[in-house]
Amino acid sequence: MSDRLTIGQLYPASLHSSTLQRSSITKQPLTGESSFESVLQQKLLKFSNHAAKRLEQRGIELGSRQLDQISSAVDKAAAKGSKESLILMKDLAFIVSVPNRTVVTAMDGNSIKDNVFTQIDSAIVIS
Repeated sequence: MSDRLTIGQLYPASLHSSTLQRSSITKQPLTGESSFESVLQQKLLKFSNHAAKRLEQRGIELGSRQLDQISSAVDKAAAKGSKESLILMKDLAFIVSVPNRTVVTAMDGNSIKDNVFTQIDSAIVIS
C-alpha cells in the first residue's frame, strides 16, 4: 500500500470524490403508522354515551359475534351511501350514524313496539 493516509482521512487521497456522493433518494413521509391508526379508527364500531346508557339501562349485552354483525351491517349501509341507519337484530334495534360508525341509541323489544323511527335513510335487518 503506497497511498498516503493522514489522520482524519478515511479513504486514500486517490479516491475520486464522485464515489463518495450518495445517490439522491427522495424520502417519502412515513405515513404507515398514521394511516394504520386512521384505518383502525375508521373500522371500529363506537357507541355514544347515550347508547351506552341505554344498553346498560335495558340490560342489553352484546357479544363479539353481535358486534361483528352490527359492524358488517354498518359497512353495507356505508356502501349504499347511507347516513343514518336503523339496524334490526332479533328483538334489538340500533340507530347508527354510518359515517361516524357510531351507535347513537339502542332499544330492546319493549321499546321498539309502537315506535316510529324518523330521520333515518336506511334499514338493515340482521337475521
